[in-house]
Amino acid sequence: MPPLVLTILKVVFLALLYLFIARAVRVIYLDLVGPRVPKARAQQSTPAPPRKRRGQPKSLVVTEAEGAARTFPIATEPISIGRADGCQVVLADTYASQMHARVFPKDGSWFVEDLGSTNGTYLNRAKVTAPSEVSPGDEIRIGKTTLEFRR
Repeated sequence: MPPLVLTILKVVFLALLYLFIARAVRVIYLDLVGPRVPKARAQQSTPAPPRKRRGQPKSLVVTEAEGAARTFPIATEPISIGRADGCQVVLADTYASQMHARVFPKDGSWFVEDLGSTNGTYLNRAKVTAPSEVSPGDEIRIGKTTLEFRR
């Protein structure tokens, strides 16, 4: 083969190699930080309609996979939920993170927030991605454990 053809093949091969490496780095970066959402698109999203209030919950009933139910009164302090010993509600569920979620009061209402758990927190079968208001009758699912708010 002529030397010119070999030089062109080397350059094309190196360009493809660098393109592959750049794409792999981009995929890893987006996996770590998530895709960028343009501000105009973020502002166009309509907020969810406010939920009708059905009163304030007074207790939190925890039903674990084995069927054992425990009741925790809701006062005015935030409640942390997880497997860690420092949590107010300690779960024996292997699908729960050490510090999985928290329930906290704000402006006279109670909210549930996921604390970056591995398997997620679900409020009435919808994944919790931001602090969400809870009312009596609402159910939180963490792994195989169900927590219900009651009056």
